[in-house]
Amino acid sequence: MATVVRASDYNSQVLTQMREMPHGGNYAASRLATLRLESATHIECGKFCILPDAASPSYCSGATYLVFLKTIEALRSHGKLDLGSPALSALLIHGQPDGEGIWGRWNANGPGTARLFHEMGLGRNFDDFNQARPGDFMKIFWSSEVGRLEHGHSVIYLGRETVGGVEQIRFWSSNIPSGYGEKSVPRSRIAYAIFSRLEYPELLNKFDALPPKDPWLAGLTTVRSSIREARTKTGI
Repeated sequence: MATVVRASDYNSQVLTQMREMPHGGNYAASRLATLRLESATHIECGKFCILPDAASPSYCSGATYLVFLKTIEALRSHGKLDLGSPALSALLIHGQPDGEGIWGRWNANGPGTARLFHEMGLGRNFDDFNQARPGDFMKIFWSSEVGRLEHGHSVIYLGRETVGGVEQIRFWSSNIPSGYGEKSVPRSRIAYAIFSRLEYPELLNKFDALPPKDPWLAGLTTVRSSIREARTKTGI
């Protein structure tokens, strides 16, 4: 009989690490912001050191990735995750272009985080708001464009609320113009969204089985894709 590995629930840990992030710091999707993001992570004595205050100004994918890294290190420090040094090194940010390595996938146009989760089996992806729970990673598409003409946002989902009779979606990220913090937008503004729930972080140990480059994600800087293709590429 095959052994069934149950998914673990790490949403509460994601939320804990999110709440420990700094507030504000301004938003900038610039080369300087990326350099500061790189300086915010390093490995010291086998421990993943994450210094979010150093990553300022910040941008959305960098903000959610720092929370992801903080969650991984918190699980390691509490003895809930055995992740070796090679896997930690693979998580570092060192200028990987879109589609290359772990960070290059997370930071890519399109459903980068969801594509990474699908490729590595880190957790399930879905697009049903009724299944979403606070602590899910979420890629918002403000229009139906995916890829070259895309306008999107990498966030951590916090829930739904009604304000003045209007349904709002609440999330955390680095937001324009203030940087790190929470924000609510009318659900009607969101054309489409993909949620990614962390369930099997131990599979990061198999990082070397991940192809060095995802050609589809890498190409989205210059090529238009579609919601339908994004769903297929993320296993939805």
